[in-house]
This record gives sequence, structure tokens and C-alpha cells, in this order.
Amino acid sequence: MSELIDEPQLPARRPRRRPWIAAAAAVVVVAAVVVFVVTRPDDDKGGAQTVRIGVTDASQPYWKTYADLARQRLNVTVTLVNFNDYSQPNPALKEKQLELNEFQHIQYLANYNVTAHDDLQPIGATAVYPLPLYSLSATSPAALPAGAKVAIPNDAINQARGLLVLQAAGLVTLKNGGTAFSSTSDISSKKVDVVTLDASQTAGALKSGSVAAAIVNNNYATSAGLPRSAAIFQDDPAGASAAPYVNIFVARAADKDNPTYRKLAELYHDPAVEQGVQQSNGGTAVFRQVAPGELQSLLKTVQDQATAAGK
Repeated sequence: MSELIDEPQLPARRPRRRPWIAAAAAVVVVAAVVVFVVTRPDDDKGGAQTVRIGVTDASQPYWKTYADLARQRLNVTVTLVNFNDYSQPNPALKEKQLELNEFQHIQYLANYNVTAHDDLQPIGATAVYPLPLYSLSATSPAALPAGAKVAIPNDAINQARGLLVLQAAGLVTLKNGGTAFSSTSDISSKKVDVVTLDASQTAGALKSGSVAAAIVNNNYATSAGLPRSAAIFQDDPAGASAAPYVNIFVARAADKDNPTYRKLAELYHDPAVEQGVQQSNGGTAVFRQVAPGELQSLLKTVQDQATAAGK
């Protein structure tokens, strides 16, 4: 799915995204779509290949930079197809209404593939958006008193990642080390009391003093005015626990080795594009470049976890 796409939120995906939306069986997508052709009027000349990319933030300026570079360097005309519903870009890709999409992380795609019995594949990584633990009374996780209340989001995707953050911070232990589909029932030992709230409420609970610390997605932290200095811990974007939350370019399985599509995924890491991404996301992106084969292996692992969790 930037933070599914931090977005409710694709945890830690782009701050404007919504929460976990269970993937439905593939359908032809015809609603809530806006097409942005971010190229010049003469771009259809010179044999340029057109590639349709499904996104959820086409109005962001960095996509124009990206499309201009695609035309100049790859002779590719990028057509952005914007969706306002996170359940739509994957079915649209399956139905060949798109060539690629870029809006989700590995965990979201794994859940979609398992639920929809699909086989979409990642072909390039973009960024991870770390998920912070905030406190207004403690300066580190170790400073939280035993039995302190800590809030985490209650939606499936953010809850699992929040628990992994708490485990990395030494506040809980999860059965078998936890997975991208863990829930509070998987807590085997704990230093703090974990309470689950709607993702939009964790910042308010922290500010009211009803909890000592809280996992707060970036958009809600910004809305609540939480200073970055109050973030006492976050998952390591290069660590194993954050790997399922790497955001990705996705193609149909038949196109996973397409050289043009892979070059388009790599183009996201042009310095001009990365600079624009950071400007649009408050400097929270941690860019990752991961080989397609490694991403596909990770997807299989997370899909196996999803199946085991009964998704």
C-alpha cells in the first residue's frame, strides 16, 4: 500500500492515508478515479511508451518531477491514475486498467493477495515511514514505569506494527517473536499495560494524560501538535520488524521482470524526486532500495504469515 499506504492508515505510509481496508475480490474499477496525464501535449510523438501508474496522491508535485524524468530518460509517458479508495488500485492492476501501482507496502499487498487470491508482485522499493512511540512524561521507553498504560491503534495493520514497536522498545514480548499480523492476544509478557484505541484517538489520549505513552501515526501526531522531540522510540526502518512496511511499486506477476517497469521503479530514487517526496511528507521518509527478488521473497513470507493468521 506510505505509511498501505502514515496513512488508516497504512501505517506509516504517507500521512494522509486511511486505515486498513480488507481487500475484496477483484472487480473492474470505474468509480472514484481521476487520471492525471503529467506530460506535455506533444508527448505522444516520438514513439513514447505510455505507462499507467495507480497512485493515491497524484496531486503531489514530486509526481510531475518523476513523470518529466521518465519522459526525458526513458521515453515513457507516465499517466497517473489517482484513486481515493485504497481498495481499488490492486483490482485495477489485476484487470489491466494499469501497468503499475505505487501506494502500498508489503504487508498490505500480502493481505490483498491472500484475500483476493491474486499474485501481484513488487518490483521496486520506495521508502519506509517509521512508526513512533510518543510520551510527554518519559524520555525513553526504559523510563516508563511498570504497569504504565500505553495506547496503540486498534486496526489490524497498525496494531500489529505497534506491537512490534513496543517489543523492539523492550516493553512487551510477543509469542514466537511476533509477525506483521500479531494482535494483543499474542503478548506473552509485558512491562506496560497495552490499551487499544482508534488510530485517531491515541494522540488525544496521550495529551489528556490517560496514557503514559502512545503509538501515533504521523498524520495524527501532526494534527495534535505533538513535537518530534516527544517521540521516544520508533521502529528501525532498516530492521527486520519494519521490512513488511517498505512501500513498493507493484506489477502483475507476468510483468515482474519487465525492464521498463523496473527502471520506472528505480527512477523514484532520483535525487530530485526524493527531495520532493520529503517535502511532501515532512522529512519522515526513509528511502529504501531493495532488489526485486528480495522484495518478492519477503512478500511470500508475509503472505504465509497472513495465511497462518487466517486472513
